[in-house]
Amino acid sequence: MKPTLVIMAAGMGSRYGGLKQIDPVGPSGEIVLDYSIYDAIRAGFGKVVFIIRPDIEEVFKEVVGSKLEGRVEVEYVFQTLENIPPGFSIPEGRTKPWGTGQAVLTARSAVNEPFAVINADDFYGRETFEVLARQLTAGDADRADCCMVGFYIKNTLSPHGSVARGFCDAKNGKLDTVVERFEIERKEDGTIRYVEGGELKEMADDDVVSMNAWGFTPQLFESLESGFADFLDRAGTEQKSEYLLPEVIDGMIKNGETVVNVLPTNEKWMGVTYPEDKAQVMAGIHKLVEEGRYPGNLWS
Repeated sequence: MKPTLVIMAAGMGSRYGGLKQIDPVGPSGEIVLDYSIYDAIRAGFGKVVFIIRPDIEEVFKEVVGSKLEGRVEVEYVFQTLENIPPGFSIPEGRTKPWGTGQAVLTARSAVNEPFAVINADDFYGRETFEVLARQLTAGDADRADCCMVGFYIKNTLSPHGSVARGFCDAKNGKLDTVVERFEIERKEDGTIRYVEGGELKEMADDDVVSMNAWGFTPQLFESLESGFADFLDRAGTEQKSEYLLPEVIDGMIKNGETVVNVLPTNEKWMGVTYPEDKAQVMAGIHKLVEEGRYPGNLWS
């Protein structure tokens, strides 16, 4: 059974029309998302499920989906504010959906096989999808075990400012917890430092962080569904509360519901955190094309 790739693209909705997610970065006008899909197909993924908003369906299919016809099975699901369990209501004034946990839950109707979850606007690299495909293909689809691709912090920094990353505390290749660290950047002395409690603390180059590249079995949906109701009970009246996937996984680990295998990769993450990052992403992709890792035109 081939695994499925689930792509969280609903956040593109309010920004679609010229910002980072659809800015061309490849030599033939490719966007970052094109490279993730291309890498997933050649790694052995058999289907792509896009989580989008209804208001961008037409333009998303034109800009992204049309390239994939005849190449891979594609389905679309919609994340909306109104998609909540019976008995709950939307607080007055709230306009944004409920976060990445709700986003993945919306894919339940389209996913019956082991699946990976990624962000739409991150460049993960070929090896990321290869290790995910191997793990998801080799695993037991009836188990609740998960996996996560772990990036070395040195490969995820921006030269143009600080970043926030989920620091992974792992033991014997199993994730123990993910702790968000903020204002991470490489200093002039070459060290990587972050801010915690108003103090500067140091990270090692090979500390592992999460970039939201996960692997799951369909068992996850049961935990997401029950957890979403608990979340709404607790925080559903707040204007900006979010049901976040990493927090769901962290809770499942603590409750003994799952084991998360950490899959390390030497791939260099690329993304546009700051406007100045775009030139670096373009240069990085062009270098990979020159090295023969990607064709000059992905979809020709």
